[in-house]
Amino acid sequence: MNTEPSTYFDELAAALRGAGVPANQIASTIAELRGHLTDSGTSPEEEFGPAADFAARLGGTVPAAAEPAGKAETWLWTADIYNDRRLLALHGDQGWEVEGLDTLGRFMCRRVPGAALRWEYRRELISGKRRDEVLDRLAPEGWEICGEWMLFAYFKRPKAASEGPAGALDALPERPGRWLFLSRKGKALLAVWMLLVLGAVAVTLVGVFDMPAYTAPFVALFGATGALVGLKRDATKGCRG
Repeated sequence: MNTEPSTYFDELAAALRGAGVPANQIASTIAELRGHLTDSGTSPEEEFGPAADFAARLGGTVPAAAEPAGKAETWLWTADIYNDRRLLALHGDQGWEVEGLDTLGRFMCRRVPGAALRWEYRRELISGKRRDEVLDRLAPEGWEICGEWMLFAYFKRPKAASEGPAGALDALPERPGRWLFLSRKGKALLAVWMLLVLGAVAVTLVGVFDMPAYTAPFVALFGATGALVGLKRDATKGCRG
């Protein structure tokens, strides 16, 4: 049994190239695996199994008649902070890799048939001086930042780095038909804010109580501020939990 890590990873890289896995993905995956191996203190075979078998699990086998690897699927979706981590875990298990967040806060995902891996994600608060502390703490564990939105940063790493062969993906479920995922609490908060805005607009338009014209935007701003404070409080609890 080969126990030399450098030889093991050379064999793994060669096998992945033979399976059609892109070179940049091979380099990234092996770097993550090396980091995990350093932390675990075990040999490659003990942690991941034989190199050829592990490569087959990671890269898959692409039949000649199948769609060639490299034709990537893309998908944009979003969720509120009450279910984003659950959905990231679900979609990560289906091979969706988050490559960033757009200006609307949507996760920009990519998946390559024949070369997809399972991904795991985590969310962290990065407000104030926390950013450098969070990055320094997570980098040695193989976590890579994949997007930022307001007070939050999202991190990813292939599950192969933490679960070995169990992190490979054998089949790709169909891309979900939805793009918006709101929890019950998120829907309730949105409904309350909309009611505040509509109520303020109605009162201003009707002229009840001689309310000034700036009432509507003031109430809307007040509601939005309250919602943001509540979201930050709940997100802090969630990140610490």
